[in-house]
Amino acid sequence: MYRYDEFDHTLVQERVQQFRGQVTRRLNGDLDEEEFKQLRLRNGLYLQLHAYMLRVAIPYGTLASKQMRKLAHIARKYDRSYGHFTTRQNIQYNWPKLVDVPEILSELAEVEMHAIQTSGNCIRNVTADHLAGVASGEVEDPRVYAELVRQWSTLHPEISWLPRKFKIAVIGTEEDRAAMRVHDIGLRIKVGSSGETGFEVLAGGGLGRTPYIAPTVKDFLKKEHLLSYLEAILRVYNQLGRRDNLYKARIKILVDSVGIERFRTLVENEWEKIKDGPLTVPKEEFTRILSYFAPPQYAVTGLQPERFELEKRDNFDFAQWCATNVSDHKQAGYSIITISLKPIGAPPGDASAEQMDLVADLAERFSHDEIRVTHEQNLVLPHVRTDEVYLVWKELMDGGLATANAGLITDMITCPGLDYCNLANARSIPVAQDIAKRFSDIEQQHDIGEFKIKISGCINACGHHHVGHIGVLGVDKKGEEFYQITLGGSGAEDASLGKIVGRAFAYDEVVDAVETIVDTYVEQRESGERFLDTYRRVGMKPFKESLYGTA
Repeated sequence: MYRYDEFDHTLVQERVQQFRGQVTRRLNGDLDEEEFKQLRLRNGLYLQLHAYMLRVAIPYGTLASKQMRKLAHIARKYDRSYGHFTTRQNIQYNWPKLVDVPEILSELAEVEMHAIQTSGNCIRNVTADHLAGVASGEVEDPRVYAELVRQWSTLHPEISWLPRKFKIAVIGTEEDRAAMRVHDIGLRIKVGSSGETGFEVLAGGGLGRTPYIAPTVKDFLKKEHLLSYLEAILRVYNQLGRRDNLYKARIKILVDSVGIERFRTLVENEWEKIKDGPLTVPKEEFTRILSYFAPPQYAVTGLQPERFELEKRDNFDFAQWCATNVSDHKQAGYSIITISLKPIGAPPGDASAEQMDLVADLAERFSHDEIRVTHEQNLVLPHVRTDEVYLVWKELMDGGLATANAGLITDMITCPGLDYCNLANARSIPVAQDIAKRFSDIEQQHDIGEFKIKISGCINACGHHHVGHIGVLGVDKKGEEFYQITLGGSGAEDASLGKIVGRAFAYDEVVDAVETIVDTYVEQRESGERFLDTYRRVGMKPFKESLYGTA
């Protein structure tokens, strides 16, 4: 993992003290809420329906055990003993008191964490594939470049007040586990025609009111030019992005309005002015950052993978959990464990302080002191000996964290919705809970197979509903909650935007509608087909007929 240097420590500590003074001025009445707003947003502090919400950055979703323990401690001491993991691989606390926030930030700084740039019109937390460094088929570890971008973008004076918020994701495989194609900038590490490593650069993706799949701006960029090319994109956006209309301020609107060819030309022209300048990254800097992400010292002797197979044979529940929540590691004798934060009937993405402590303990004992946060709101232990997976499972069972549903229909992405968010039109969490209860039978879930349901409480799409196999969007109709359903979305390497089925459903109809869609899929599917495969083959018509009686 990356470790703070003297500069990092100084920057974060000074930021804490600066915000402590700003909070004091707010509490004393020297600042009103409007004056305080931009100051708190720069430190990850939102004002929601019932209380402040603090969003803490987890860069590229990687945590050490001591950091997870600190997050548990903060939940226990300053909040209501839980935290909510988000689609940007962050954690949110929904009930902190304003007077306590500076102390929370100070405690975070003790373990090299902060809330800088987790909100506001700046570059937000840079995300990456949660299987970085352990996935087969990976060209290079994307966290190296995510860290480089984090350092470059933190408090960068030229890009701290962009027209709108800005999100970047980095992946190192063909398989996209980070929804890279629906980001403002997506970076995919690839090997060029000469055998040199570089990036495919995409720009102009995003969800929200007007969703777009990002087009490719540059097919191959040498990695030493990464920062100068990103800066060129940000300069074009800063100059031409709209500031007169909040709903048309994202870079996706700019790319669409001028067209990808014109946008590419603008970026290339800007890049020529700064290419080969001070932003050129020397090999030594890549080497320095790479050293922080060196693989752990894996055991090569004494491994007993055959024990794992025997334990699966002898314990059906364990075998069922392994089928969804355990995946292959590129290191022989090791496995990757996904810890689902989607137990049936619970708010998706939430973890109690006790559960966070348990995960920290398991990571320390079984996973080389490392934890990952996924954009699908789950946790990962990335380095577990295969012959110790059963031991981990037993402790997860005792802690209520062994739900065997990773990638299945009850493993939903869900925003906080109207239970917390002052932008929401409708509740999201209760809908997810009701859907999970309807499909609680684990045998049925496995029969249905891979299924991505994503739920948003408003058009801002924090629940990624546009790219759900089934997307559910909460809308307000004359003060009542209704839900619009889309089908056929994907946030993966085969990215696509879902299409609206038809009229919206009332709150008490939406779970039945989802069940009807699933039943139609099961009737229509051919052998081995996922829902997305079936939908793309048969189209919208049979689903619409099942829901409304006519296509």
